[in-house]
Amino acid sequence: MEYKLKMAILDMNEGKPNQGMRCIRDIAAMYSSAFDIDEFDVRVTNEVPGMEYDVYISSGGPGNPMEGNGVWDKAWYKLVGDLWEFNQNNKFDKKYMFFICHSFQMACFYFELGTLAARKSTSFGVMPVHKTKYGENDPIFKNLPDPLYAVDSRDYQLIQPDLDVFRMHGAKILALEKIRTHVEYERAIMAVRFSDEFIGTQFHPEADPVGMKIHFEKPEIREKVVENFGQTKYDSMMEHIDDPDKIELTHDTVLPLFIENAMDSIYANNSVLV
Repeated sequence: MEYKLKMAILDMNEGKPNQGMRCIRDIAAMYSSAFDIDEFDVRVTNEVPGMEYDVYISSGGPGNPMEGNGVWDKAWYKLVGDLWEFNQNNKFDKKYMFFICHSFQMACFYFELGTLAARKSTSFGVMPVHKTKYGENDPIFKNLPDPLYAVDSRDYQLIQPDLDVFRMHGAKILALEKIRTHVEYERAIMAVRFSDEFIGTQFHPEADPVGMKIHFEKPEIREKVVENFGQTKYDSMMEHIDDPDKIELTHDTVLPLFIENAMDSIYANNSVLV
Protein backbone atom coordinates (compact mmCIF):
# COMPACT_ATOMS: atom_id res chain seq x y z
CA MET A 1 0.00 0.00 0.00
CA GLU A 2 1.53 3.29 -1.13
CA TYR A 3 -0.10 5.47 1.48
CA LYS A 4 -2.12 5.14 4.68
CA LEU A 5 -5.53 6.58 5.30
CA LYS A 6 -6.32 8.60 8.43
CA MET A 7 -8.88 7.73 11.11
CA ALA A 8 -10.03 10.01 13.95
CA ILE A 9 -11.66 8.60 17.09
CA LEU A 10 -13.67 11.17 19.04
CA ASP A 11 -13.94 10.31 22.74
CA MET A 12 -17.19 11.83 24.01
CA ASN A 13 -17.11 10.25 27.49
CA GLU A 14 -16.22 13.42 29.41
CA GLY A 15 -13.37 11.63 31.16
CA LYS A 16 -15.71 9.03 32.69
CA PRO A 17 -14.39 5.43 32.89
CA ASN A 18 -16.03 3.25 30.25
CA GLN A 19 -15.64 0.09 28.17
CA GLY A 20 -16.71 1.71 24.91
CA MET A 21 -13.46 3.46 24.10
CA ARG A 22 -11.42 0.30 24.69
CA CYS A 23 -13.72 -1.56 22.31
CA ILE A 24 -13.50 1.16 19.64
CA ARG A 25 -9.71 1.21 19.93
CA ASP A 26 -9.55 -2.58 19.59
CA ILE A 27 -11.69 -2.56 16.45
CA ALA A 28 -9.77 0.36 14.94
CA ALA A 29 -6.48 -1.41 15.69
CA MET A 30 -7.56 -4.26 13.40
CA TYR A 31 -7.10 -1.78 10.54
CA SER A 32 -3.89 -0.14 11.71
CA SER A 33 -2.04 -1.36 8.61
CA ALA A 34 -4.38 0.77 6.51
CA PHE A 35 -4.90 3.74 8.85
CA ASP A 36 -2.95 6.17 10.94
CA ILE A 37 -5.24 6.52 13.97
CA ASP A 38 -5.55 9.56 16.23
CA GLU A 39 -7.78 10.05 19.26
CA PHE A 40 -9.40 13.27 20.52
CA ASP A 41 -10.79 13.70 24.05
CA VAL A 42 -13.45 16.12 22.87
CA ARG A 43 -15.30 16.95 26.08
CA VAL A 44 -12.18 17.21 28.25
CA THR A 45 -9.83 19.13 25.94
CA ASN A 46 -12.47 20.93 23.82
CA GLU A 47 -10.63 19.69 20.73
CA VAL A 48 -11.98 18.04 17.60
CA PRO A 49 -10.06 16.70 14.60
CA GLY A 50 -9.62 18.68 11.44
CA MET A 51 -10.80 17.87 7.94
CA GLU A 52 -7.69 15.88 6.99
CA TYR A 53 -9.09 12.53 8.17
CA ASP A 54 -10.86 10.02 5.96
CA VAL A 55 -12.88 8.16 8.61
CA TYR A 56 -14.32 9.49 11.89
CA ILE A 57 -15.84 7.47 14.75
CA SER A 58 -17.60 9.48 17.48
CA SER A 59 -18.28 7.58 20.71
CA GLY A 60 -21.07 7.42 23.24
CA GLY A 61 -21.02 9.48 26.41
CA PRO A 62 -23.02 10.69 29.41
CA GLY A 63 -25.49 13.50 29.79
CA ASN A 64 -28.07 15.47 27.85
CA PRO A 65 -27.22 15.38 24.11
CA MET A 66 -28.80 18.80 23.64
CA GLU A 67 -26.45 20.50 26.12
CA GLY A 68 -22.72 21.25 26.06
CA ASN A 69 -20.32 23.76 27.51
CA GLY A 70 -20.59 26.08 24.52
CA VAL A 71 -17.10 25.16 23.32
CA TRP A 72 -16.68 21.46 22.58
CA ASP A 73 -20.26 21.04 21.39
CA LYS A 74 -20.00 23.96 18.96
CA ALA A 75 -16.70 22.59 17.65
CA TRP A 76 -18.25 19.12 17.26
CA TYR A 77 -21.29 20.45 15.40
CA LYS A 78 -19.07 22.55 13.15
CA LEU A 79 -17.01 19.49 12.29
CA VAL A 80 -20.13 17.50 11.41
CA GLY A 81 -21.44 20.38 9.30
CA ASP A 82 -18.11 20.87 7.53
CA LEU A 83 -17.80 17.16 6.74
CA TRP A 84 -21.37 17.05 5.46
CA GLU A 85 -20.80 20.11 3.25
CA PHE A 86 -17.52 18.63 1.99
CA ASN A 87 -19.35 15.49 0.88
CA GLN A 88 -22.09 17.52 -0.80
CA ASN A 89 -19.51 19.49 -2.78
CA ASN A 90 -17.30 16.58 -3.86
CA LYS A 91 -18.45 13.89 -6.24
CA PHE A 92 -15.75 11.33 -5.50
CA ASP A 93 -13.63 12.47 -2.54
CA LYS A 94 -15.71 11.69 0.58
CA LYS A 95 -15.44 11.71 4.39
CA TYR A 96 -17.02 8.92 6.44
CA MET A 97 -18.42 9.22 9.98
CA PHE A 98 -20.02 6.82 12.47
CA PHE A 99 -22.03 8.13 15.44
CA ILE A 100 -22.54 6.00 18.58
CA CYS A 101 -25.22 6.56 21.26
CA HIS A 102 -24.64 10.11 22.62
CA SER A 103 -23.03 11.16 19.34
CA PHE A 104 -25.95 9.60 17.45
CA GLN A 105 -28.38 11.67 19.51
CA MET A 106 -26.37 14.83 18.86
CA ALA A 107 -26.28 14.13 15.12
CA CYS A 108 -30.05 13.58 15.05
CA PHE A 109 -30.48 16.85 16.97
CA TYR A 110 -28.17 18.66 14.54
CA PHE A 111 -30.03 17.41 11.47
CA GLU A 112 -33.41 17.99 13.19
CA LEU A 113 -34.59 14.46 12.39
CA GLY A 114 -37.21 14.28 15.12
CA THR A 115 -37.88 14.72 18.82
CA LEU A 116 -35.08 14.02 21.28
CA ALA A 117 -36.65 13.22 24.63
CA ALA A 118 -35.62 11.97 28.04
CA ARG A 119 -36.82 8.46 28.81
CA LYS A 120 -39.08 7.70 31.76
CA SER A 121 -36.30 5.41 32.99
CA THR A 122 -32.88 4.32 31.77
CA SER A 123 -32.83 1.63 29.10
CA PHE A 124 -30.02 -0.74 29.92
CA GLY A 125 -28.98 -4.24 28.92
CA VAL A 126 -28.62 -6.48 25.89
CA MET A 127 -31.71 -5.70 23.82
CA PRO A 128 -33.32 -6.91 20.58
CA VAL A 129 -33.22 -4.33 17.80
CA HIS A 130 -35.58 -4.67 14.85
CA LYS A 131 -34.54 -3.77 11.32
CA THR A 132 -36.75 -1.70 9.03
CA LYS A 133 -37.12 -2.39 5.31
CA TYR A 134 -34.21 -0.01 4.76
CA GLY A 135 -32.14 -1.86 7.34
CA GLU A 136 -32.82 -5.14 5.54
CA ASN A 137 -31.07 -3.73 2.47
CA ASP A 138 -28.40 -1.56 4.12
CA PRO A 139 -24.83 -2.67 3.31
CA ILE A 140 -23.94 -2.83 7.01
CA PHE A 141 -27.16 -4.21 8.47
CA LYS A 142 -28.35 -6.59 5.77
CA ASN A 143 -26.25 -9.53 6.97
CA LEU A 144 -27.45 -9.26 10.57
CA PRO A 145 -30.51 -11.19 11.80
CA ASP A 146 -33.83 -9.56 12.63
CA PRO A 147 -33.90 -8.86 15.44
CA LEU A 148 -30.22 -8.27 16.03
CA TYR A 149 -28.99 -7.92 19.61
CA ALA A 150 -26.95 -5.04 20.98
CA VAL A 151 -25.90 -3.33 24.19
CA ASP A 152 -28.29 -0.51 24.97
CA SER A 153 -27.62 2.21 27.55
CA ARG A 154 -29.61 5.43 27.19
CA ASP A 155 -31.45 8.10 29.12
CA TYR A 156 -32.44 9.97 25.95
CA GLN A 157 -33.83 8.78 22.64
CA LEU A 158 -35.03 9.90 19.22
CA ILE A 159 -38.77 9.53 18.66
CA GLN A 160 -41.41 11.12 16.41
CA PRO A 161 -39.24 11.32 13.29
CA ASP A 162 -39.85 14.24 10.95
CA LEU A 163 -40.15 12.27 7.72
CA ASP A 164 -40.04 15.41 5.60
CA VAL A 165 -36.61 16.22 7.01
CA PHE A 166 -35.53 12.61 6.50
CA ARG A 167 -36.54 12.86 2.84
CA MET A 168 -34.83 16.24 2.44
CA HIS A 169 -31.50 14.83 3.65
CA GLY A 170 -31.96 11.45 2.01
CA ALA A 171 -31.74 9.82 5.45
CA LYS A 172 -33.24 6.41 6.27
CA ILE A 173 -34.35 4.78 9.51
CA LEU A 174 -32.55 1.43 9.69
CA ALA A 175 -33.73 0.01 13.02
CA LEU A 176 -36.22 0.47 15.86
CA GLU A 177 -36.16 -0.62 19.48
CA LYS A 178 -37.81 -3.80 20.70
CA ILE A 179 -41.57 -4.19 20.34
CA ARG A 180 -43.27 -3.49 23.68
CA THR A 181 -46.92 -4.48 23.60
CA HIS A 182 -47.46 -3.76 27.31
CA VAL A 183 -46.69 -0.02 27.14
CA GLU A 184 -47.99 2.86 25.05
CA TYR A 185 -44.64 4.62 24.54
CA GLU A 186 -43.45 5.22 21.00
CA ARG A 187 -40.59 2.99 19.87
CA ALA A 188 -37.25 4.76 19.73
CA ILE A 189 -35.16 4.95 16.56
CA MET A 190 -32.08 2.79 17.00
CA ALA A 191 -30.12 3.37 13.77
CA VAL A 192 -30.08 5.94 10.97
CA ARG A 193 -28.33 6.08 7.63
CA PHE A 194 -27.84 9.84 7.30
CA SER A 195 -26.17 9.46 3.91
CA ASP A 196 -23.94 7.00 2.07
CA GLU A 197 -21.06 8.27 4.21
CA PHE A 198 -22.73 9.05 7.58
CA ILE A 199 -24.37 6.39 9.74
CA GLY A 200 -25.17 6.10 13.44
CA THR A 201 -26.64 3.80 16.06
CA GLN A 202 -28.38 4.48 19.35
CA PHE A 203 -26.98 1.19 20.64
CA HIS A 204 -23.32 0.31 21.21
CA PRO A 205 -22.07 -1.80 18.28
CA GLU A 206 -18.53 -1.69 19.65
CA ALA A 207 -19.38 -3.65 22.83
CA ASP A 208 -17.56 -6.98 22.98
CA PRO A 209 -18.55 -10.04 25.06
CA VAL A 210 -15.23 -10.49 26.84
CA GLY A 211 -14.97 -6.92 28.08
CA MET A 212 -18.65 -6.77 28.95
CA LYS A 213 -18.45 -9.95 30.98
CA ILE A 214 -15.35 -8.87 32.89
CA HIS A 215 -16.92 -5.48 33.60
CA PHE A 216 -20.31 -6.72 34.78
CA GLU A 217 -18.89 -9.55 36.86
CA LYS A 218 -17.12 -7.02 39.09
CA PRO A 219 -18.95 -7.15 42.44
CA GLU A 220 -19.50 -3.39 42.66
CA ILE A 221 -20.88 -3.23 39.09
CA ARG A 222 -23.07 -6.30 39.59
CA GLU A 223 -24.52 -4.86 42.79
CA LYS A 224 -25.25 -1.53 41.08
CA VAL A 225 -27.03 -3.20 38.15
CA VAL A 226 -29.09 -5.46 40.42
CA GLU A 227 -30.00 -2.52 42.64
CA ASN A 228 -31.11 -0.36 39.70
CA PHE A 229 -32.61 -2.94 37.35
CA GLY A 230 -33.15 -6.17 39.31
CA GLN A 231 -31.62 -9.64 39.38
CA THR A 232 -33.70 -10.89 36.44
CA LYS A 233 -32.37 -8.14 34.16
CA TYR A 234 -28.81 -8.87 35.27
CA ASP A 235 -29.14 -12.63 34.68
CA SER A 236 -30.73 -12.10 31.26
CA MET A 237 -27.98 -9.68 30.23
CA MET A 238 -25.20 -12.08 31.27
CA GLU A 239 -26.88 -14.90 29.36
CA HIS A 240 -27.08 -12.80 26.20
CA ILE A 241 -23.43 -11.75 26.57
CA ASP A 242 -22.39 -15.41 26.31
CA ASP A 243 -24.46 -16.03 23.16
CA PRO A 244 -22.23 -15.79 20.04
CA ASP A 245 -25.25 -14.89 17.90
CA LYS A 246 -26.03 -11.76 19.89
CA ILE A 247 -23.64 -8.94 20.83
CA GLU A 248 -20.60 -10.82 19.52
CA LEU A 249 -22.14 -10.93 16.05
CA THR A 250 -23.09 -7.24 16.23
CA HIS A 251 -19.58 -6.36 17.46
CA ASP A 252 -17.98 -8.32 14.61
CA THR A 253 -20.25 -6.81 11.95
CA VAL A 254 -21.28 -3.18 12.34
CA LEU A 255 -18.15 -1.09 12.95
CA PRO A 256 -15.84 -3.42 10.97
CA LEU A 257 -18.16 -3.25 7.95
CA PHE A 258 -18.41 0.53 8.28
CA ILE A 259 -14.61 0.82 8.20
CA GLU A 260 -14.17 -1.73 5.41
CA ASN A 261 -16.90 -0.19 3.23
CA ALA A 262 -15.37 3.26 3.75
CA MET A 263 -11.95 1.92 2.75
CA ASP A 264 -13.34 0.25 -0.37
CA SER A 265 -15.16 3.44 -1.41
CA ILE A 266 -12.13 5.65 -0.78
CA TYR A 267 -9.82 3.42 -2.79
CA ALA A 268 -12.37 3.14 -5.61
CA ASN A 269 -12.89 6.90 -5.70
CA ASN A 270 -9.15 7.59 -5.58
CA SER A 271 -8.66 5.36 -8.62
CA VAL A 272 -11.23 7.52 -10.43
CA LEU A 273 -9.49 10.72 -9.36
CA VAL A 274 -6.01 9.57 -10.44
